Amino acid sequence: MTETVVILVIDKLVQLIVHESKLLKGVHQEVVDIRDELESIQCFLKDADKGNLQDGIKMWVKQVREAAYHIEDVIDEYVLQVAQHRHQQSLIGFLHKIGHILTKLKPRHDIATKIHDIKISIREIKERSERYGFRFVEQGSSSIESNVTWHDPRVGSLFIEEVEVVGIESTRDEFVSWLVGEASKRSVMSVVGMGGIGKTTLAKKVYENELVKGHFDCHVWITVSQSYNVQKILMSMMKQVYHENEMTPWKIDMIDEITLISQLRKYLQQKRYVVVFDDVWKTEFWEIVKHALPCNDRGSRIIITTRSDLIGVSCKESLFDQVHKLQPLSQDKAWELFCRKAFQSEFQRCCPKELVKLSMDIVKKCEGLPLAIVAIGGLLSTKEKVPLEWKKLHDSLSSELECNPHLTSVTKILSLSYHDLPCYLKFCYLYFSIFPEDYSITGAILRQLWVAEGFIKGKKGKSLEDVAVEYLRELIHRNLVQVSFGELDNEIHRKYRIHDLLHETILSKAGELNFSQVLEAGDTTSHGISRCLSIHDAREDVFERSECSRVRSVFLFNINKMPNSFIVKLFKKFKLLKVLDFENAPIDYLPQEVGNLFHLKYLSLRRTKVKILPKSVGMLYNLLTLNVMETAVRELPIEIFRLYKLRQILAHSHDLEIESSFYSFRGVKVPERVGCLKDLEALSIIEANHYGVVLFEELNKLSQLRTLAISNMTAEFGRTLCTSIQNMAHLRRLSVFSINEDEIIDLQSISSPPPFLAHITLWGRLKKLPNWIPELQNLLTLVLFFSSLEEDPLPYVQALPNLINLTLNHVYDGEQLHFDEGGFRKLKKLTLRELKTLKMVEIDRGSLPNLEQLEIGPCPQMKELPAGIQHLKSLKILDFYEMHGEFVLRMQPDGGEDYWKVKKVTTIRLRYRIKGERYQIYQLGDSDLLEHLQRNVVENGACWSISDGEKIHVWKSPWIPSMPSFKPRPNVHLVELPDFFVADLVLLGSLSWSVDLIQDLFDSTSVHNILGILIPRIRTDDKWTWAPSPSSIFSVKSAREISLPISRRSSPLSSSDWQALWGLKLQAILKHLQWKVAWDILPSRANIGRFVVSEDPLA
Repeated sequence: MTETVVILVIDKLVQLIVHESKLLKGVHQEVVDIRDELESIQCFLKDADKGNLQDGIKMWVKQVREAAYHIEDVIDEYVLQVAQHRHQQSLIGFLHKIGHILTKLKPRHDIATKIHDIKISIREIKERSERYGFRFVEQGSSSIESNVTWHDPRVGSLFIEEVEVVGIESTRDEFVSWLVGEASKRSVMSVVGMGGIGKTTLAKKVYENELVKGHFDCHVWITVSQSYNVQKILMSMMKQVYHENEMTPWKIDMIDEITLISQLRKYLQQKRYVVVFDDVWKTEFWEIVKHALPCNDRGSRIIITTRSDLIGVSCKESLFDQVHKLQPLSQDKAWELFCRKAFQSEFQRCCPKELVKLSMDIVKKCEGLPLAIVAIGGLLSTKEKVPLEWKKLHDSLSSELECNPHLTSVTKILSLSYHDLPCYLKFCYLYFSIFPEDYSITGAILRQLWVAEGFIKGKKGKSLEDVAVEYLRELIHRNLVQVSFGELDNEIHRKYRIHDLLHETILSKAGELNFSQVLEAGDTTSHGISRCLSIHDAREDVFERSECSRVRSVFLFNINKMPNSFIVKLFKKFKLLKVLDFENAPIDYLPQEVGNLFHLKYLSLRRTKVKILPKSVGMLYNLLTLNVMETAVRELPIEIFRLYKLRQILAHSHDLEIESSFYSFRGVKVPERVGCLKDLEALSIIEANHYGVVLFEELNKLSQLRTLAISNMTAEFGRTLCTSIQNMAHLRRLSVFSINEDEIIDLQSISSPPPFLAHITLWGRLKKLPNWIPELQNLLTLVLFFSSLEEDPLPYVQALPNLINLTLNHVYDGEQLHFDEGGFRKLKKLTLRELKTLKMVEIDRGSLPNLEQLEIGPCPQMKELPAGIQHLKSLKILDFYEMHGEFVLRMQPDGGEDYWKVKKVTTIRLRYRIKGERYQIYQLGDSDLLEHLQRNVVENGACWSISDGEKIHVWKSPWIPSMPSFKPRPNVHLVELPDFFVADLVLLGSLSWSVDLIQDLFDSTSVHNILGILIPRIRTDDKWTWAPSPSSIFSVKSAREISLPISRRSSPLSSSDWQALWGLKLQAILKHLQWKVAWDILPSRANIGRFVVSEDPLA
């Protein structure tokens, strides 16, 4: 971490030397000397950042870090003063030129004095290092003896008691079966997962299994760890596989590495062996040791445990090798493990009622991490079992993890991953300490922040954004960062977070290193010179608790009220800010003083109430990212075109409070000179209906664009836009929104599309799918809205080689979609939304082989699951939006005739609109789902009841008009309901109930339009179940009661058909059943109970 600070400061010194040489007269050589001294100190810091140092050396490292920060402050303050003088000079003009030259001498004199003092300070720090017994070497190496006794906190994982083995039983059994299986080829199993998730425990339990012990000739267990010596590991392997009379240890110690590999290979050639390499951190390790393990076709097995996905993949060299990603414990298993540890000798290992809530909160914080659950549960087992003791630990868990000897092993094990990071990733990882616990951030914003902070080092041929993507992927592969949302979506929308306990460890580390500080209400502690402030309380006194002159980044979270004085003080105190994030802050204006933040590189007003940007934003000459998404800003000031370094203008708004339409997305008006911003990489969303063709000519100049989104598009400018797009060789994301639903998006004129175009969104009417889209070899995402295509688009895109995400919304007016065999080979997510005329989806065997997520609905004409959905072996998630009741009931686990097709799908969700694009989510089989279907409100309804054994009394709402075409049979009596009986009733449609039965109750010839029948519930003993068809009712001989919910919601039935529908239901019951009959009435405005028949009136 300190090494990273020094590297950033060295870079800043180099820039100062190169760009400000004239202004450094008299101190130029001293600046060079400081740079050279820091470069020599940097060599030592590679070792110092690995931790485990003596206190004296830790203090020295802290002094280096603070000195580096001080240098950065001096440079930034000097550059700010020079910039302010330059600005003043340009305003006042030639007459005052001499006066400003004289005033410029003062900042130059100030920096000369400060740089001289810094040089002395750095020299003293370097001289002080010699007293600690380490030295610097010209080649860039350093030597240090820590003399610190260190015990590996992971040793306990090798000796886990059986009582602590929870949640891995099935995985353990699978591994044992794999180990002793009949396959003769040598195979490798890599077990991957974050620290503390149970990799070592699982491997040890499998290794010590009696079946495994008896199956293999040789058994080897090697703990590798971060600092390993290949020769010592090979010697340990040799000692474990050889018998004592074959080779003595002293002979082994004298053998070189190559000979050891040869001897092992020769000995194991005729053996069936099992080898475990636990805790592997480097890919290079396997590249060496694998040569000692021959592929001898005797069924040998190798297990590797690692925290890195990349290491797991690198060890998979054949079809016989596997990678197993170990997952956190489920909530139930986590609770079971906690209770076993916390109440191991009392309460029969069950949690007392008064401790359940606190215990649940503690377990939830562990997020399924066995290491933490066992440690915290073990600590609580020593405490008195009273709520007060439990609450003490609950409220102070952060400090306990840091200081309590029972829990420090957890922190040490989790911190190993941080210490293993290369210096360029440490800042990026610590950045998550700024965000609140359990906070998710989109990848695009995270990368923009890293770039603004200066964490991303440029690479030849790659943009800083591309390098930032690589950094984020590496953190994910190291299992330090998790994808929390949208794993299969466009990476712009994907969100990331870190485990709560990792958050605790880096929060502590960030404070220790003065990297970041969280300011909350009531928190009086201060960490001194932190560079980043995360403010959770907008009171003015928060600024008094820190050294504001050192702060470079300010974030605001969970703030409900912000006084104007707070904003004034913020701009007055923080003059050297690089990042200012107001996202979700309750502000409605941005003061003119924002223009004083010369160093500002990132400004976000996202989801604020700001409507106008002040002209002073044109003074933010270093600004890279301007984010006014989800605000009321509708126009950017002309001064923005002074910001030649600007890379991202993010200005679109998506109103989730209204349903998706041409009015739910909005962009901004930009001045016509947008083409002067040559470095722009993202421009989203700008309105096309301003300045006419001039705007598109300006776009033609933006050759560096990677993201372009344009709204209010009309057909007349289609060709001009196509010309601009063809000149954007780096374009990866393109979104075009037409001005209304009738306006056609004409993009047919693109003859040479950008070669790396990966994400396309077209929101508007299309005559046909642009003919260049099927040619895009790198296309990953295709989103089509409101296209109204008459021709099935699937044949044109099914052969796209890299398409992973396809969305069709209001796209196709046909009745059928057919996914052909062999099509969509890589597609992982398919969305079929708002296809009003779609009746059937067919999926051939061999189509969509990698599909993981499928979204459907609303599709009112679609009555059953896609044919062939059972062939989708990779399908994990099914989402249905506002689908017809019959469709839902056919999937119900209890009796649904289509359930067998989807029973292996991990997650099935039913979504029903709350408002706009916000949905209530239900799981398949939930009682809440069925209750929701009953709660659908209608204004009109009918309720039928039987009152005696001679007539069927039909109770009818007064709002249902007369039904002349339906004349009741002699035994049917219509009864008018009073007004207060109007209720909210439910429609559950099913064609399983034969329409022909209507004739048995009513004289009618016009019942052909009936589309839905109400579904009863059956109660057997004390359990209610749903009956999707008559046969399911008739087959239940022990039913005590039938409940019939009723409704007309969204029903196309005429009033007469509606009455006939109920007649059908009654007749079906009366004909076939001898049971007690009841109807559930679900009132919203009246107190209506059940109407019950005690015997069959027609028997």
